[in-house]
Amino acid sequence: MADELKLLSTWFSPFGSRVKLALHLKGLSYEYVEEEDLMNKSQLLLESNPVHKKVPVLFHRGKALCESMVIVDYIEEAFADAGPPLLPSDPYERAVARFWVAFIETKLVEPWFKMLDGTRARAEMADGVKQMLAAVATLEGALAQCAKGRPFFGGDGVGYVDVALGGLLVWVRASEVLLGGVKFIDAARTPLLAAWADRLAALDAAKAALPDFGRVIKHAMMRRGAAAAALAQSN
Repeated sequence: MADELKLLSTWFSPFGSRVKLALHLKGLSYEYVEEEDLMNKSQLLLESNPVHKKVPVLFHRGKALCESMVIVDYIEEAFADAGPPLLPSDPYERAVARFWVAFIETKLVEPWFKMLDGTRARAEMADGVKQMLAAVATLEGALAQCAKGRPFFGGDGVGYVDVALGGLLVWVRASEVLLGGVKFIDAARTPLLAAWADRLAALDAAKAALPDFGRVIKHAMMRRGAAAAALAQSN
């Protein structure tokens, strides 16, 4: 299916990692196209995502789809017979899974951006850390509710919520280092999530989809340094 599926992303995008994770879990072949420089976006990206001009973009039979979890939804529906299902068949359980993904986007991703932005005031970044810690504590309870003693949010297998959170996993770990030791996922405070993270990272699909931890840290430090330098020059 490489001639049908093409993914445009960057190696470090956690949202691109979500799509890669879904594709590998489904056992789908695809062509990967690296977006080299988000400061100088390619014509392919500008034409395929004219609204947000962001990666990832998935092309299927020449048609472009944008936004990571919209793409994951599409993969689940368009390739329903490929690999294990990411969403449960029960309508209520599907709604619950989508609720938790919406929670991740608003309560974890949004403050994470605030926290990593090198141009933010210290108090605003600290607030982002506080919000992330609260969100992770809530997700610890959500995992207990959704998994019911099984290994993943999706139960015995990786599901929709696992993909949404799993794509962020390397960046969450890197953020802990960048913040000098703040632990978002901690074996003492969030034991269920800590065990979940280890199980997910050990999967072949995750190894293929997630970026290298050390490389992400180097990239994040360079980006924060560049943002701080630009802010200093503007003052």
